[in-house]
Amino acid sequence: MLDIVLDKLNGHATEGKVCKIHINVGDEIKLGDKICDIEGKKGSSTFNSNFSGIIESIEIGEGDTVRLGDVVAKIEGVEAAVTSEKTEQTKEVGGFNYFSSIMKPRKEEIECDIAILGGGPGGYVAAIQGAKLGAKVVLIEKENLGGTCLNRGCIPTKTLVRSAEVYENLLKAEDFGLYADNVSVNMRKVIARKDNVVDELRGGIGYILEKHGIRVIKAEGRLLDTKTLFAKEGNREITIKAKDIILATGSKAIKLPISGADSKNVITSDEALTMDTLPKKMIIIGGGIIGMEFAFIYSKFGVDVYVVEYFNSILANLDEDVIAEITAAARDNGIKLFTGSKVEEIIDGADNQSIVVFTKDGEKKYISADKVLMAVGRTPVFEGLDIEKLGIKSLENKKGIAVNEKLQTTVENIYAIGDLTNIIQLAHIASHQGVVAVKNIMGKELSMDYTVVPSAIFTHPEIATVGISEKDAEKQGLEIEVGKFPFAANGKALTYGERAGFVKLIKEKNTDIVLGGAVIGPHATDLIAEIALAVKNKLKIDQITETIHAHPTTAEAIHEGALALEGGSLHFVN
Repeated sequence: MLDIVLDKLNGHATEGKVCKIHINVGDEIKLGDKICDIEGKKGSSTFNSNFSGIIESIEIGEGDTVRLGDVVAKIEGVEAAVTSEKTEQTKEVGGFNYFSSIMKPRKEEIECDIAILGGGPGGYVAAIQGAKLGAKVVLIEKENLGGTCLNRGCIPTKTLVRSAEVYENLLKAEDFGLYADNVSVNMRKVIARKDNVVDELRGGIGYILEKHGIRVIKAEGRLLDTKTLFAKEGNREITIKAKDIILATGSKAIKLPISGADSKNVITSDEALTMDTLPKKMIIIGGGIIGMEFAFIYSKFGVDVYVVEYFNSILANLDEDVIAEITAAARDNGIKLFTGSKVEEIIDGADNQSIVVFTKDGEKKYISADKVLMAVGRTPVFEGLDIEKLGIKSLENKKGIAVNEKLQTTVENIYAIGDLTNIIQLAHIASHQGVVAVKNIMGKELSMDYTVVPSAIFTHPEIATVGISEKDAEKQGLEIEVGKFPFAANGKALTYGERAGFVKLIKEKNTDIVLGGAVIGPHATDLIAEIALAVKNKLKIDQITETIHAHPTTAEAIHEGALALEGGSLHFVN
């Protein structure tokens, strides 16, 4: 089987959007047959096949953005096709057979300082950091730059969150003295906007990598030994010799190992981000971050949403006051919550629906829906790396690769970062790990610190936390004091029509040092940065109270929360 690789576009374009695909799987095509039409910035062009044979798979879709070097399709029977048409389609000059030269894989060897396997938020940031420090860097990515975060995670979900917010604002326009008639959701356009945002950011990453002189190989890479990787890009077989290697292969969505998990109506977050029609009813299995973000998105779009969660509360790792606030908000949005519930099986029912069977309080319950979203977490991807053969140790549970504080694996010159380490599955952790790993490679002694990691949850209201929580403090036996301020008393929040939520600051009782905090309310995911800065630098609470905060802003809620620990808030009476 050979790859049909996009090797030419109109003018000097390097990318374009697929307008029409002229082939189907199983088609027999000949040299010069149309493969697809591509619209670029300088007009449209038709890409024709440079092989003959049977189409085994099509690797692109209409509407996709493709770039030079991308695999468009895979084809079988090429040699037989070329042989049968040899007299018509080959040109021999001085014994040189053009087609036989295409047929033979082109071999290339590269030497570099750092080779990175995986182009997600850990891998591509590590590549840029390495190049900035003077290293020759090669980045291998089998899919699109940006990894899960950009293509199937953080950014796509946030574009849907924003569309849902705008839709809700239109529905509530009368509350602001405005009127909007015939408001509706066009999911195709919502998804198209999401794709455009992703494409723009993905293109930006590619541009930055190119400007830093980083070689990007679009292929699936594998380790040959502790200093060598192999990748096949189109018809080119590439061997990469590297002084140091960074593994950043990310994670994938998982499904519960239960009967019916592979039903046609069961989807993961990957498929949820491409659905261009809304189901009438959706069951979400899992009330964690991913599950609850989608619950709010779809409920705001008018979908009847049910959440089935194993633990006794949604977002169970949060403090009880935050859980209570978000639980009330979920119910206000019409989300039906079934906590303390264990899913037993999924059954295909009538009318193209699926039935989720779960146990709650010892009693079996049944809910049917058009779609079942499995949102029960992600697992690291390192199949095919043969880490055991190279002496790279995995975690005891085999769900990740073991690393030290420098991100080194048990092989000194091989590092692992991001979800692959399964320490904290957050994009900003992966990026910071990438920086730490590269700086250690380049001789700068640096250790990874996980004590101050902000977490952002894009429900409505938003939630953000950092540092030690009240739950943590109780477990650690710390003496703390807690200051809170409600957004219902914040002027900026009221101008937005937002009353729910609060800011909470936690300080150590004896030292007044800020240990942590939580924000649930408008702009929470932006506001958490101030608290993270305070925790990281061990600021005392008076260093926040003595800092002037602009008015009117939601940031004043942090100032007031700090004042609550210093004699009481000015704009709220407990």
